[in-house]
Amino acid sequence: MVVDEPVPAVQLAAAVGLPTDEVETLLHELAAEYTGATGARPRGFVLREVAQGWRVYSAAAFTDVVGAYVLDGQTARLTQAALETLAIVAYRQPVTRGQISAVRGVNVDGVVRTLTARGLIAEVGTDESTGALRYGTTGYFLERMGLTSLDELPALAPHLPDIESLGADTKETL
Repeated sequence: MVVDEPVPAVQLAAAVGLPTDEVETLLHELAAEYTGATGARPRGFVLREVAQGWRVYSAAAFTDVVGAYVLDGQTARLTQAALETLAIVAYRQPVTRGQISAVRGVNVDGVVRTLTARGLIAEVGTDESTGALRYGTTGYFLERMGLTSLDELPALAPHLPDIESLGADTKETL
């Protein structure tokens, strides 16, 4: 409850001096107990595994109340352009700004800066042929989406153009 990002089971195991396998079993048992799946009374919070770690969240039944209290009317929603760009990065990573621009049909420099500043995407290397920066999603992205890994993304990639074919037309430099 005192961390601001998911904690890996191995780190929790080290903290309590137990084997990682045992801690993982206990975490799954606690998660089931907190939701009421074991017959216990459901709690106002849940324990979830996200982004290769464990974190306590408010229970879904109280999401609106907690959200209203925490945000107090302030929202930081992503624009449609940011959501589209984030989807391209999530499904086609690692990807360059030029490749994202080719899919979207517009310049994405500002949107990429915004997503990077919010911690949803990060630089993950450079393209060997062009030297352009490549971007991928972050652990924070997984956490905010409630995913454990990118494998849990809904099937959408077949509807996007092939990145390799876009790279041939895109000339980029650092």
